Amino acid sequence: MNSPSERSAAELARFPRTPCLAGSDGEAKRAELLRYFHATFDRYESLFEVLSCDEAYYTKPISLRHPLIFYFGHTATFFINKFLLAGLIDQRIDPRLESMFAIGVDEMSWDDLDDARYDWPTVDEVRAYRRQARQVIDGVIRHTPFALPIGWNDPFWAVLMGIEHERIHLETSSVLMRQHALRYVKPHPAWAPCRASGPAPVNALVDIPGGRVVLGRALSDPFYGWDNEYGQHQAEVAAFQASRHLVSNGEFREFVAAGAYADDRYWDEEGAAWKRFAQAAHPTFWVADASVPGGWKLRLLAEEVPMPWDWPVETNCLEARAFCRWKSEQSGQPLRLPSEDEWHRIHDHVQLTDVPPDAPATANLHLDHWASSCPVNRFAHGELFDVVGNVWQWCETPTYPFDGFAVHPIYDDFTSPTFDERHNIIKGGSWIATGNESRAASRYAFRRHFFQHAGFRYVATEMPVTNPVSAYETDAMVSQYAEFHYGDSAFGVPNFPRAMAELAIAAHRRHGNGAQARALDLGCATGRASFELARVFEQVVGIDFSARFIQVAIRLQETGTVRYTLPDEGELVSYHERRLDRLGLAETAGRVAFWQGDACNLKDIFGGFDLILAANLIDRLYAPRRFLDSVAARLNPGGLLVLASPYTWLEEYTKRDEWIGGYKKDGESYTTLDGLKDILGASFTLVEGPQAVPFVIRETRRKHQHTLSEVTVWKRKS
Repeated sequence: MNSPSERSAAELARFPRTPCLAGSDGEAKRAELLRYFHATFDRYESLFEVLSCDEAYYTKPISLRHPLIFYFGHTATFFINKFLLAGLIDQRIDPRLESMFAIGVDEMSWDDLDDARYDWPTVDEVRAYRRQARQVIDGVIRHTPFALPIGWNDPFWAVLMGIEHERIHLETSSVLMRQHALRYVKPHPAWAPCRASGPAPVNALVDIPGGRVVLGRALSDPFYGWDNEYGQHQAEVAAFQASRHLVSNGEFREFVAAGAYADDRYWDEEGAAWKRFAQAAHPTFWVADASVPGGWKLRLLAEEVPMPWDWPVETNCLEARAFCRWKSEQSGQPLRLPSEDEWHRIHDHVQLTDVPPDAPATANLHLDHWASSCPVNRFAHGELFDVVGNVWQWCETPTYPFDGFAVHPIYDDFTSPTFDERHNIIKGGSWIATGNESRAASRYAFRRHFFQHAGFRYVATEMPVTNPVSAYETDAMVSQYAEFHYGDSAFGVPNFPRAMAELAIAAHRRHGNGAQARALDLGCATGRASFELARVFEQVVGIDFSARFIQVAIRLQETGTVRYTLPDEGELVSYHERRLDRLGLAETAGRVAFWQGDACNLKDIFGGFDLILAANLIDRLYAPRRFLDSVAARLNPGGLLVLASPYTWLEEYTKRDEWIGGYKKDGESYTTLDGLKDILGASFTLVEGPQAVPFVIRETRRKHQHTLSEVTVWKRKS
């Protein structure tokens, strides 16, 4: 296969569409998926050819994101990590890189964005890794059996997940390159921008009739989708007016010239705080230059050009909101950003369909035209222009789950961490939005201060935006664990996470190394034991594989409160609020740091602990022996490892040949405790246990699960 640099811009222009996953010819579909994968992998690598030198990979374009070397490696490791979870492969390529490049994309509270913590690999090492990953992925697509249609629950779904994920990062990486210093990028023939520009058209309002919007996809839909697209949502939308064009650079220039960036009247509290932090006085991609007519240039992917005033302005959500307030004052009309429902009314009104599979998009979309925006009056959609394409359009709606929302079992943190009312939905796609991104059903969201290739149109309406964001956690498993950690005790059984923390602290006082500097709560779930350990230890790190669980712990740490629903009977639920201060834990929150991580493949930075608590963890790991073999290196000499487990080995979590006990060996019963002694004996001494500690998990108001966990305490040998 030719390298991206050997392929012409024309060959790259018609980027393959996201494939239909139904049909009757499996081998033809396999060939289509191979083309889709290689075209995506090639196009992603061609984007990184825009970087001018290796230094560009390691210098952060913006402080809130990793350097580009992370994103170069991230998409390839994502395939391998998800293939392992889906059972499509059974071994890693490079555990170190697959841990380093696994997490850290969005500006989440648990992300590690400190360069000092990372020993980044060389660019050539990452290129070599990508070559190896390509071979593995190619082999999976060529040789793994699958049946049509490929659905949400099929292991082969992970193939589409990896490809569509890389297409997302094709866009987000291009935004970072656009924010890089010019010396770090260079023009590239496969990424040529539009050269047409002219005066900005006068904007006007177009009537959009009211009507019902019906959103949400069924799992039977034969196209790949992300978790937040599924479920049901219906709403009646009142008639409103929408701007004919996206707001152009020319229209936005009036806002800048009026000094509105300096006038806090137009900015909400969040926007004013961002504006002061960023010292913003104009859109981030505008470059002041007195030598050009109009005094401004526009930064594109790899160059600066005289300002195309008829192109859409690109802002974050906070700037777009401020403009709408200013424009309302100037026009006397009630202007704001559209809600997600109103955007769909516009889309339905002009009767748009998704990008055709075999013809150019009738919009600046899917890389079918240029590697940049274009004039806002180029692509007409009924009475409006750019209903889709050119730039993403900010909506006033924070992202939220449709009724019936469920996370995918191998990617539980795609959307759920954004259900925080801090991430607003963007719709319509940009010039580089491809695959799933280009579809009207897609739902992407970013923090309001972030930049994408995103602009906006405004609507005129007296109707306020009603955001259907629930203040209560409704994910059944998350709610169950929140109650398990912070809720009422049942049948006189003590709270298990608290009991385990107290047991671990007492054992540390009896047998530990005397230091109380650092403790690790591995498999921390929603964090109760982490907060309890921080009563004694100076610093506690809580790590869990599930972003949903970590999100609850983070919310408690930041706000001191969590709310959730619990099933009572049938469709009846009860509502609960738990507070750290009522549990005597408010003062400990500042000594805890929560991370998402894989216990079987932890980052190198997690070491130097005096105590490690792993409660109800080992029988839910895919490679428990690997964890146990490496755990001594995480502890200081004389440190303690406290293990608790009911030893409920199940093949849905741990393959049979990975079990460390619970079977016959040489004709005799071989228990998990026997396995622990054999594995840990070289590095640890068993100093306490085994002892049974009970716990109760509430399933419904009248149904509880009672279990005994066996606890052992191990001291690392000096």
